[in-house]
Amino acid sequence: MKKVLFTTPILEHPPAGGPFLRIENSIKALNLISELHIISRVHRNFVGGANAELFYKKISYKFLYSPSARCDGFIKRVFKKFIKILKKGCSSKSDIESDAEFIIRYSKKNKINTIWFGYGNISFELMKRIKQLDPSLRLICDTDSVWSRYVLRELPFESNQKRKEEILFNGSLKEIEEESWTSFCDVTTAVSEVDAEYYRGLTKNKEKIKIFSNVIDVGNYSFTPAISATSFKKKYIYLAGSFGKNSPMDKAARWFISEVWPILKQQKEDLQFCIVGCNSDVVLSDIKDPDIQINGKVNSVLHYLVNADIAIVPLFFESGTRFKILEAGACGVPIVSTTLGAEGLAVKNEKHILLADDPTNFAKAILKLLDDEEYSIFIGKNCKCLVEENYSINKLIYEGQAILDYLANK
Repeated sequence: MKKVLFTTPILEHPPAGGPFLRIENSIKALNLISELHIISRVHRNFVGGANAELFYKKISYKFLYSPSARCDGFIKRVFKKFIKILKKGCSSKSDIESDAEFIIRYSKKNKINTIWFGYGNISFELMKRIKQLDPSLRLICDTDSVWSRYVLRELPFESNQKRKEEILFNGSLKEIEEESWTSFCDVTTAVSEVDAEYYRGLTKNKEKIKIFSNVIDVGNYSFTPAISATSFKKKYIYLAGSFGKNSPMDKAARWFISEVWPILKQQKEDLQFCIVGCNSDVVLSDIKDPDIQINGKVNSVLHYLVNADIAIVPLFFESGTRFKILEAGACGVPIVSTTLGAEGLAVKNEKHILLADDPTNFAKAILKLLDDEEYSIFIGKNCKCLVEENYSINKLIYEGQAILDYLANK
């Protein structure tokens, strides 16, 4: 069985949101096809403590921390400004050097020649330094999205000139990094064909671009928990995500609240809107509508999701594929999304999901599902079948094995 060293700046158990789901499910799949060694670049306090450590030790050959994750300064530097870090990088030069040397020493000691970078698209400097220090190591840059698109797609929705300049600068920087790592890394992964096509355009060796999808562990969605902390007496619409100032989720939620919600309330007085996700309670603290419940980070979104009448994905700029669609689909909850929100997933409008890109049609789609229970069940069941057949851990096992086979045959 091939040895793989997996390292990541994003790790938390239980996973709270898409980034953490991607990493955890990647680890689950890779552990089944390799001797998996995990080096966390996340401090123990933020991984989830002793219980999380025990969980990751059970699904890997070895679990340990990088030098930067063991220092106290890491806590404040990385996790208190999570969104800012994702956009600009998460390590100082000294951290990069110490982590690079540690990873190389560990690899040599354990005879590992394949380094898998979870969230490689925010680990550019570390990947580059490791390749400089030891060109013999085979590097896999595992991406959750095309980060330059994630950044630059905000431009049409921003009017502040200073903010536009910041977006252009950060997006251009990510484009430079993307072109560079597709050159020196042995494999770059993409979560969908949409992203893969972009990366293939950056390298002459298009075989280096491989699909490694966003998937869910379907078994985790096979039960129906009851809501304990919150009781919904009305039908409710559900939105989940990670929030931050100027984030896609912040603007998505505000667009829905200001443009779509008033249309719905004219038609349905007995309707509630439930928002869950990291920092949502902070970013949206100005929202005072009694029928809009903002919960912030919760222990499990399932307590809210499985009881929802409709899940929405009103995104207008993002990249990658949406875990919020996969999770709602796995629970059989019908979904209304913008076209971009469903990008990269094999969903078909009016079969697995309803798509709409303006307030009037978005509201109409929601009302159709609320008014037609049979159709709502039809949409929910179709998406559930799609997710179970195409977006489970088994798919990730197959794709991961193909990547390791490719490297073995180089």
